[in-house]
Amino acid sequence: MEVLVALLYRFRDVIESRYLMRKVVAFGASSSSQSINKRLATWAAYQLAEAQVQVLDLNDYEMPIFSVDKEKVLGQPSEAVAFKDALRQANGILISFAEHNGNFSAAFKNIFDWASRIEPKMWLDKPMFLLATSDGKRGGQTVLEIAVKGFPHRGGDVVASFSLPQFKDHFEDDRGITDEVLLREFHQELTKFSAAMGELSNP
Repeated sequence: MEVLVALLYRFRDVIESRYLMRKVVAFGASSSSQSINKRLATWAAYQLAEAQVQVLDLNDYEMPIFSVDKEKVLGQPSEAVAFKDALRQANGILISFAEHNGNFSAAFKNIFDWASRIEPKMWLDKPMFLLATSDGKRGGQTVLEIAVKGFPHRGGDVVASFSLPQFKDHFEDDRGITDEVLLREFHQELTKFSAAMGELSNP
Protein backbone atom coordinates (compact mmCIF):
# COMPACT_ATOMS: atom_id res chain seq x y z
CA MET A 1 0.00 0.00 0.00
CA GLU A 2 2.77 2.43 0.91
CA VAL A 3 4.52 1.67 -2.37
CA LEU A 4 1.32 2.40 -4.29
CA VAL A 5 0.81 5.71 -2.47
CA ALA A 6 4.41 6.67 -3.17
CA LEU A 7 3.95 5.89 -6.87
CA LEU A 8 0.77 7.95 -7.01
CA TYR A 9 2.51 10.95 -5.44
CA ARG A 10 5.40 10.53 -7.86
CA PHE A 11 3.00 10.42 -10.80
CA ARG A 12 1.27 13.57 -9.52
CA ASP A 13 4.58 15.39 -9.16
CA VAL A 14 5.63 14.48 -12.70
CA ILE A 15 2.33 15.72 -14.15
CA GLU A 16 2.44 18.95 -12.15
CA SER A 17 6.06 19.64 -13.07
CA ARG A 18 5.37 19.04 -16.76
CA TYR A 19 2.35 21.34 -16.61
CA LEU A 20 4.26 24.09 -14.86
CA MET A 21 7.17 23.97 -17.30
CA ARG A 22 5.20 24.73 -20.46
CA LYS A 23 4.72 28.47 -20.67
CA VAL A 24 3.22 30.55 -23.46
CA VAL A 25 3.39 34.33 -23.70
CA ALA A 26 0.56 35.79 -25.76
CA PHE A 27 -0.50 39.30 -26.70
CA GLY A 28 -2.35 41.36 -29.23
CA ALA A 29 0.03 43.79 -30.92
CA SER A 30 -2.19 46.77 -30.20
CA SER A 31 -2.66 49.18 -27.30
CA SER A 32 -6.41 49.52 -27.87
CA SER A 33 -8.54 48.71 -24.84
CA GLN A 34 -11.00 47.10 -27.27
CA SER A 35 -8.38 45.23 -29.28
CA ILE A 36 -9.85 42.38 -31.30
CA ASN A 37 -6.32 41.03 -31.73
CA LYS A 38 -5.85 40.77 -27.98
CA ARG A 39 -9.13 38.88 -27.82
CA LEU A 40 -8.02 36.49 -30.54
CA ALA A 41 -4.54 36.00 -29.04
CA THR A 42 -5.98 35.29 -25.60
CA TRP A 43 -8.49 32.75 -26.88
CA ALA A 44 -5.89 31.10 -29.13
CA ALA A 45 -3.35 30.67 -26.33
CA TYR A 46 -5.90 29.01 -24.07
CA GLN A 47 -6.59 26.38 -26.73
CA LEU A 48 -3.21 24.84 -25.90
CA ALA A 49 -3.41 21.83 -23.66
CA GLU A 50 -1.23 21.62 -20.55
CA ALA A 51 0.13 25.14 -20.78
CA GLN A 52 0.52 28.14 -18.54
CA VAL A 53 -0.58 31.25 -20.39
CA GLN A 54 0.65 34.76 -19.68
CA VAL A 55 -1.26 37.42 -21.60
CA LEU A 56 0.63 40.69 -21.92
CA ASP A 57 -0.95 44.12 -22.30
CA LEU A 58 1.13 46.50 -24.42
CA ASN A 59 -0.05 49.41 -22.29
CA ASP A 60 2.12 48.02 -19.48
CA TYR A 61 5.19 48.64 -21.66
CA GLU A 62 4.57 52.20 -22.81
CA MET A 63 7.85 54.07 -23.36
CA PRO A 64 9.05 57.24 -25.10
CA ILE A 65 9.35 56.93 -28.87
CA PHE A 66 12.64 55.20 -29.51
CA SER A 67 15.62 57.15 -30.77
CA VAL A 68 19.36 56.76 -30.33
CA ASP A 69 19.43 60.08 -28.48
CA LYS A 70 16.80 58.90 -25.98
CA GLU A 71 18.64 55.62 -25.57
CA LYS A 72 21.80 57.50 -24.58
CA VAL A 73 19.86 59.32 -21.87
CA LEU A 74 17.58 56.52 -20.67
CA GLY A 75 19.64 53.41 -21.30
CA GLN A 76 17.40 50.36 -21.33
CA PRO A 77 13.98 51.31 -19.90
CA SER A 78 12.65 48.96 -17.24
CA GLU A 79 9.60 48.32 -19.43
CA ALA A 80 11.76 46.99 -22.25
CA VAL A 81 13.70 44.78 -19.84
CA ALA A 82 10.45 43.45 -18.35
CA PHE A 83 9.09 42.68 -21.81
CA LYS A 84 12.20 40.71 -22.72
CA ASP A 85 12.12 38.89 -19.39
CA ALA A 86 8.56 37.72 -20.11
CA LEU A 87 9.71 36.35 -23.47
CA ARG A 88 12.75 34.74 -21.90
CA GLN A 89 10.63 32.74 -19.47
CA ALA A 90 8.37 31.33 -22.20
CA ASN A 91 8.54 28.12 -24.20
CA GLY A 92 6.59 29.74 -27.00
CA ILE A 93 5.31 33.15 -28.14
CA LEU A 94 1.88 33.80 -29.65
CA ILE A 95 1.08 37.20 -31.18
CA SER A 96 -1.94 38.50 -33.06
CA PHE A 97 -1.21 41.63 -35.08
CA ALA A 98 -3.33 44.69 -35.59
CA GLU A 99 -2.75 46.22 -39.02
CA HIS A 100 -2.25 50.00 -39.07
CA ASN A 101 -1.78 51.38 -42.57
CA GLY A 102 -0.46 48.04 -43.75
CA ASN A 103 2.09 47.65 -40.98
CA PHE A 104 2.61 47.18 -37.24
CA SER A 105 0.81 49.41 -34.78
CA ALA A 106 2.95 52.25 -33.41
CA ALA A 107 2.63 50.82 -29.89
CA PHE A 108 4.03 47.44 -30.88
CA LYS A 109 6.75 48.87 -33.13
CA ASN A 110 8.04 51.08 -30.31
CA ILE A 111 8.27 48.16 -27.88
CA PHE A 112 9.94 46.11 -30.60
CA ASP A 113 12.50 48.87 -31.23
CA TRP A 114 13.40 49.28 -27.56
CA ALA A 115 13.48 45.58 -26.68
CA SER A 116 15.50 44.64 -29.75
CA ARG A 117 18.33 46.85 -28.52
CA ILE A 118 18.83 44.62 -25.48
CA GLU A 119 20.05 41.80 -27.71
CA PRO A 120 19.95 41.30 -31.49
CA LYS A 121 17.93 38.06 -31.32
CA MET A 122 14.79 39.83 -30.25
CA TRP A 123 12.67 36.65 -30.10
CA LEU A 124 15.34 34.46 -28.48
CA ASP A 125 14.91 31.56 -30.94
CA LYS A 126 11.52 30.75 -29.41
CA PRO A 127 8.81 28.96 -31.43
CA MET A 128 6.27 31.54 -32.58
CA PHE A 129 2.64 31.35 -33.67
CA LEU A 130 1.81 34.56 -35.53
CA LEU A 131 -1.78 35.58 -36.17
CA ALA A 132 -3.68 38.62 -37.37
CA THR A 133 -7.29 39.64 -37.66
CA SER A 134 -9.37 42.59 -38.78
CA ASP A 135 -12.95 43.32 -39.72
CA GLY A 136 -11.94 43.26 -43.39
CA LYS A 137 -11.80 40.36 -45.82
CA ARG A 138 -7.98 40.12 -45.74
CA GLY A 139 -7.81 39.74 -41.97
CA GLY A 140 -4.59 41.69 -41.53
CA GLN A 141 -2.66 39.53 -44.00
CA THR A 142 -0.33 42.36 -45.03
CA VAL A 143 1.09 42.94 -41.55
CA LEU A 144 1.13 39.21 -40.88
CA GLU A 145 3.30 38.64 -43.95
CA ILE A 146 5.72 41.33 -42.76
CA ALA A 147 6.09 39.57 -39.40
CA VAL A 148 6.35 36.06 -40.85
CA LYS A 149 9.09 37.11 -43.27
CA GLY A 150 10.94 39.46 -40.92
CA PHE A 151 10.96 37.81 -37.51
CA PRO A 152 13.30 34.93 -38.43
CA HIS A 153 15.98 37.59 -38.97
CA ARG A 154 15.43 38.63 -35.34
CA GLY A 155 15.63 35.21 -33.73
CA GLY A 156 12.02 34.18 -34.27
CA ASP A 157 11.27 30.54 -35.06
CA VAL A 158 8.00 31.14 -36.91
CA VAL A 159 6.42 27.69 -37.00
CA ALA A 160 2.77 28.64 -37.58
CA SER A 161 0.66 31.52 -38.86
CA PHE A 162 -3.02 32.21 -39.27
CA SER A 163 -5.20 35.08 -40.47
CA LEU A 164 -8.82 35.48 -39.39
CA PRO A 165 -10.86 37.62 -41.80
CA GLN A 166 -14.02 39.52 -40.88
CA PHE A 167 -13.56 39.18 -37.14
CA LYS A 168 -17.07 40.28 -36.20
CA ASP A 169 -18.59 37.61 -38.43
CA HIS A 170 -16.25 34.77 -37.47
CA PHE A 171 -15.47 35.15 -33.75
CA GLU A 172 -17.38 35.08 -30.49
CA ASP A 173 -15.69 35.36 -27.10
CA ASP A 174 -17.51 32.38 -25.61
CA ARG A 175 -17.10 30.16 -28.70
CA GLY A 176 -13.95 31.39 -30.41
CA ILE A 177 -13.75 30.96 -34.19
CA THR A 178 -17.24 30.14 -35.41
CA ASP A 179 -16.51 29.23 -39.04
CA GLU A 180 -15.75 25.51 -39.32
CA VAL A 181 -13.26 25.82 -42.18
CA LEU A 182 -11.34 28.63 -40.48
CA LEU A 183 -11.42 26.79 -37.16
CA ARG A 184 -9.93 23.71 -38.80
CA GLU A 185 -7.17 25.81 -40.37
CA PHE A 186 -6.45 27.42 -37.01
CA HIS A 187 -6.13 24.06 -35.25
CA GLN A 188 -3.76 22.78 -37.92
CA GLU A 189 -1.46 25.71 -37.20
CA LEU A 190 -1.91 25.39 -33.43
CA THR A 191 -0.80 21.76 -33.66
CA LYS A 192 2.43 22.85 -35.38
CA PHE A 193 3.08 25.41 -32.65
CA SER A 194 2.39 22.94 -29.86
CA ALA A 195 4.69 20.35 -31.42
CA ALA A 196 7.48 22.91 -31.84
CA MET A 197 7.46 23.59 -28.12
CA GLY A 198 8.44 19.97 -27.63
CA GLU A 199 7.96 17.83 -24.57
CA LEU A 200 7.11 20.65 -22.19
CA SER A 201 10.77 21.50 -21.69
CA ASN A 202 12.17 24.37 -19.63
CA PRO A 203 12.58 27.71 -21.47
